Amino acid sequence: MQLRKVTAASAAVLALALTATACGSEEKEGKSGSGGEKITIGIKIDQPGIGLKTPDGKYTGFDVDVATYVAKELGYEAGDIVFKETKSADRETAIDRGDVKFIAASYSINDERLQKVDFAGPYLLAHQDILVRADDDSIKSPEDLNSKKLCSVTGSTSASNVKEKLAPKAQLQEYGGYSECLTGLENKVIDALTTDDSILAGFAAQEQFQGKFKLAGFKMSNENYGIGLKKGDADLKKKIDAALTKMVSDGAWDKAVADNFGPANYKNEPAPKIGNIVK
Repeated sequence: MQLRKVTAASAAVLALALTATACGSEEKEGKSGSGGEKITIGIKIDQPGIGLKTPDGKYTGFDVDVATYVAKELGYEAGDIVFKETKSADRETAIDRGDVKFIAASYSINDERLQKVDFAGPYLLAHQDILVRADDDSIKSPEDLNSKKLCSVTGSTSASNVKEKLAPKAQLQEYGGYSECLTGLENKVIDALTTDDSILAGFAAQEQFQGKFKLAGFKMSNENYGIGLKKGDADLKKKIDAALTKMVSDGAWDKAVADNFGPANYKNEPAPKIGNIVK
């Protein structure tokens, strides 16, 4: 009888310990190192100046600064943020599945995307442009790209836009990544690289490339970067818009632009008015 009592007591202690362990695991999964609730934000991790994961595991870039500021206004400390890579083709799916709370990843607002997700912002007006070598003065207009070797990443709409509308005789070179295009540009294998000017400025601002390249300033399209979020979440959209408005008014937006694009002499547009989509 005594043995059964001891066994029952031991079982109770064991059950209590297991419960405590389980609770501890749940807390660890649901909390961050700073002790607050976590928020998962989608970003790019391979675009210097926009969103980049450095070898030491840190995240840098204009979009990262914007996302961090917005998260803070939503009540999250830097340590509460979990950054998650969201590639261009996966952004709508990540939002729909709830993999991320919102996305700040050079995410241009357009009618097709607005059918699937909502956007706060815009927080940056970018333009399609080209990057050339600093000593190359032969390309003064988009038409001058005819017969030139033009590079972009495989499947890029920027490259097809130039090829179809502006310089049909351009020799299009498609590489797997922008860094390959930059290497080709530096080695004179190609003559120009095209994508959004903000992305080009980010690459050109890297220490190893400073002074080697320049943006042409052609402004071949308008790209309104917005923060993507789940469709119908009006409350979150309102809060993010308010955070972006504050970021502009208190000077943090200008500082983020200077910090991330300054070395490339990027002539950015003024901060856009929230809700004003430039066509």
